[in-house]
Amino acid sequence: MSDPIVSTTALSKTFRDFWCRKKVAAVTDLNLSIQKGEIFGLLGPNGSGKSTTLKLLLGLLHPTRGSVSIFGSSPRKAEARRRLGYLPEDSQLYQQLSATETLQFYGGLFGLKGRILQERTEQLLDMVGLTHASDRPVGEFSRGMTRRIGLAQALINDPDLLILDEPTAGLDPVGCRQTKDLLQALAKRGKTILLCSHLMADVEDVCNRVMLLHNGHSLAIGAISELLQQPDRIRFSLEAPDPSQIDAIKTTIHDICGTIPQVDTPNISLETYFVNTVTQAAAQNSDTPSGVSQATELAPFLKGT
Repeated sequence: MSDPIVSTTALSKTFRDFWCRKKVAAVTDLNLSIQKGEIFGLLGPNGSGKSTTLKLLLGLLHPTRGSVSIFGSSPRKAEARRRLGYLPEDSQLYQQLSATETLQFYGGLFGLKGRILQERTEQLLDMVGLTHASDRPVGEFSRGMTRRIGLAQALINDPDLLILDEPTAGLDPVGCRQTKDLLQALAKRGKTILLCSHLMADVEDVCNRVMLLHNGHSLAIGAISELLQQPDRIRFSLEAPDPSQIDAIKTTIHDICGTIPQVDTPNISLETYFVNTVTQAAAQNSDTPSGVSQATELAPFLKGT
């Protein structure tokens, strides 16, 4: 197995008061290893240590004990930070700048300029569905639109590692689906993604593995499929048979297993229903959108083309 993109060993952070007395043990003995191309979810209730962990991984806080590395080096080194994209829970953007100016500003911080910066800006605005609002100040954006431009700025440097804090917060169901599709497409291109979210359905849809934190400790870590599996139960899925056939199937199962199986009709998720209905309506309406337009596929520069 190759070296991990993110690695921590016994990572701990204790906050102290003015007199250096122990106040809060925010993170305790955290061991974490995230491989290239993984989408890893960091979960936990409020105050569980998620934000502190992210700040340690970003190099914004010094650990009290233990170690942390990004790309095999300290997260405080410029070489590591150049390969990193970050979306905080609350994007603090310059309200007077337009969407285009915002991306060009952040691109400039990474040394991008000229045609490359212009192309990436246009591609990202198209990707997140904000091309029509490219000249509007971000201070006029809704929360969902602000979240989209925040995600675009996190991608402007074509990072190898994305750290996302509540990436779908404030997005409508269409935006949530598009963001999840985007994250999966990025992972397939070899990007590594670490995300925090309180939306369990979103985490379940996109993450390969998760860690559950509580009071700064890791309660569980593993693949989604392994953690959620119920090995003592089994489910059959069939094309709807005639009622008489259902009774015969139930009788057969009862004779073999001694229990009467539960029979119901599966539902699609509300998100799927919402997305399908809105997408169909948008396809039939040619009016200029007042908010977010239809987002496109992965920006070409993120595909490596």
